[in-house]
Amino acid sequence: MDADYFPTTEWEPRRPSEVGMDGAVLSRIDSAIRKDYRNINGIVVSRNGYLVYERYYNDACRRTKTHMTSVTKSFISALIGIAIDKKYVSGVDCPVGVLFPEYFAAKSIRIGDLLTMTVPYDYESWREPLDKLCMQADWMKYISTIIGRNGKMGEFKYSSAGAHVLSAVISRATKQSAREFANDNLFSRIGIDAIPDFEMRSFGYEDLFGEKVRGWVKDPQGITTGGWGLTLTTQEMARFGLLYVNDGLWNNERVVSEEWISDSTRPHSQIDFDGVNMKYGYLWWLYDADDVHVFAAVGDGGNAIFCIPGRKVVVAISSGFTFDAKDRWELIRNYILPAIGD
Repeated sequence: MDADYFPTTEWEPRRPSEVGMDGAVLSRIDSAIRKDYRNINGIVVSRNGYLVYERYYNDACRRTKTHMTSVTKSFISALIGIAIDKKYVSGVDCPVGVLFPEYFAAKSIRIGDLLTMTVPYDYESWREPLDKLCMQADWMKYISTIIGRNGKMGEFKYSSAGAHVLSAVISRATKQSAREFANDNLFSRIGIDAIPDFEMRSFGYEDLFGEKVRGWVKDPQGITTGGWGLTLTTQEMARFGLLYVNDGLWNNERVVSEEWISDSTRPHSQIDFDGVNMKYGYLWWLYDADDVHVFAAVGDGGNAIFCIPGRKVVVAISSGFTFDAKDRWELIRNYILPAIGD
């Protein structure tokens, strides 16, 4: 896909009408956010690479860094793809036990199984005990005790622990933490500020999930958290989405292989979520509406990056944490899709 424009340091704005969007329809999103999505702190909409809509709420601004919660997982997916592209990792069929025989030698778990969340764990679906994980002195050892139990391979079970193992895979294969590898091979390539090494003073809730989260948190062994913990601005979130909308190219330079983008954003898992059938790729959620293919990085509180490659549109939403945040997909379906021309 040929890109019309790539943002450099500053993101060039365009009126919606200049990129084939209906500005009147798009502007309705503001009142919807103020009424029904009050924990949204920022929203950025891009089409053809240009910035067409940007608003901030709740005292946030363009410079505000937000803990993206599980949106982090999709960044881990990209880093696995880059590690494979660079031959640090053989591929998605690589057994995890090859890299971590001390933990997983006896378990038939592949990297691809973790990417698709089709590994059984010793907990009920959607009830992952992250509090137990965070109390451990050795997270990887603990994960090895719960992985591969209470279920069958191939059945979807959402897991932040599995994403953490993928971060550890990046670290062992590349000899860099996922944070360092991202700085060198992803963030610096697409205009995202380098993430500094943030000193973890403890591993309680506030340090791992709360307002104290800065940069990209890590476990007691220094392994970058894979399931959550990355903080970015709303514009930086949108840059990542733009990379995927443009098939892994940035300023006509290859950052992620087109094959990895395609494999990551096609269905690998089927999920029955509250009676709704969902599809899942490699740590990306997949949506389809009116024959429009949409894939998204989604996190607790309503943090999200929605990518609509067929329309060259990216929507990034940063949010303050709240329980049971209103589904952002409704916002996209009701206010963004109707504003997009052909």
